Amino acid sequence: MRQYPSTSMRIRMARKFLFPAICAATVLATGCGRGDASGEVGAEGAAAGGDQSAAVAALTITTTPVVSRELVRSVPATGSIFPWQEVTISSEVGGYRVAEVLVDVGSRVKKGQVLVRMSNDLLQADVSSREAAMRSAEASFQNAAAALRRGESVATSGALSQADLDRLRAEHVAAEARVQTALAELETARLRLRYGTVVAPDDGTIISRNISVGQIAQAGTEMLRMLRQDRVEWRAEVPEAQLSRIRAGQSATITTADGATLEGKVRMVAPTVQTNTRTGLVYVDITGGDARPGMFARGQIAAGAGDGLLVPVSSVVVVDGYSYVYVLGDGNVVERRRIEQAGVRGDMIEVASGVEAGDVVAVKGAGFLKDGDTVAVANNEVTAGGSAQAAR
Repeated sequence: MRQYPSTSMRIRMARKFLFPAICAATVLATGCGRGDASGEVGAEGAAAGGDQSAAVAALTITTTPVVSRELVRSVPATGSIFPWQEVTISSEVGGYRVAEVLVDVGSRVKKGQVLVRMSNDLLQADVSSREAAMRSAEASFQNAAAALRRGESVATSGALSQADLDRLRAEHVAAEARVQTALAELETARLRLRYGTVVAPDDGTIISRNISVGQIAQAGTEMLRMLRQDRVEWRAEVPEAQLSRIRAGQSATITTADGATLEGKVRMVAPTVQTNTRTGLVYVDITGGDARPGMFARGQIAAGAGDGLLVPVSSVVVVDGYSYVYVLGDGNVVERRRIEQAGVRGDMIEVASGVEAGDVVAVKGAGFLKDGDTVAVANNEVTAGGSAQAAR
């Protein structure tokens, strides 16, 4: 049976063969460490070669110059569409039965058009009664006037005492007062009869109806509601920081939830800001289109025109919530600059600060750059000194 060496014997055999190899390696390492002049030169050459390789471009990018254009600036906003004015139509007299309702929801009406008629039998009877009272008062007045004339004619002869003459004069004044009272009551009855017919106070469209034939009308209770002059407005909620840019008369483009586009004009800007949302209301008169109260809409309010700086969206890198671009400088070295965005215009971003017109920014590959990187430009539009031809 074959016998294998023990563990201790195997360790002694390993030491016997490994020790000479370790010594030889140590001698070789020592000799290399001493080196000669040629070796030192070689090391320096290697270092120089490393520096040259470090200067090689880290990334190939494309670039474009920052352009300046005249832009129409706008303020975005959202809000709802409301009636310009809602008119509540009610009767000025109460206690009478509604005889006829001549309009319904959606009816377009003209100023002075009859909307509701109430039963006027009692009203007409009241007018007749007041007319009779008026005639009676006029007759009493005539008798009092005649008695006063006769009394004044005989008073000079002493046939009528001064007391009787004063009484006649008082009766004449009282009769005249009764005539005025009767006339006022007659005018009131006639007005009540006229108010028994409800008419439209202005042009518009009926948007609500709360009255039916046979119902007993109550004075001041809403019968109908009207959208005055068919005017509607967009009440846009604008952030308080943008309110100073908006003026009455500026145009607005409004888009409803169904994609319809409406045109409008700013009528007024609210003098206060809502504390819970930090927004102010801008009232925009809608001048065209089919807009209905209650609809939600978003839009843009034109806030003037002016020059603006534009860079491609793909050139902007966002880090920790801040926006940056990489500007190409001398020797194709890029510099990271923080910018302030003023708005998005299609595939371009308007820049408020951070760059100037003519600066050349990295586009393709910008997301992989670091400040101070040396790059190669693939579009051949930028020289090593950082000047640019017209980008296309």
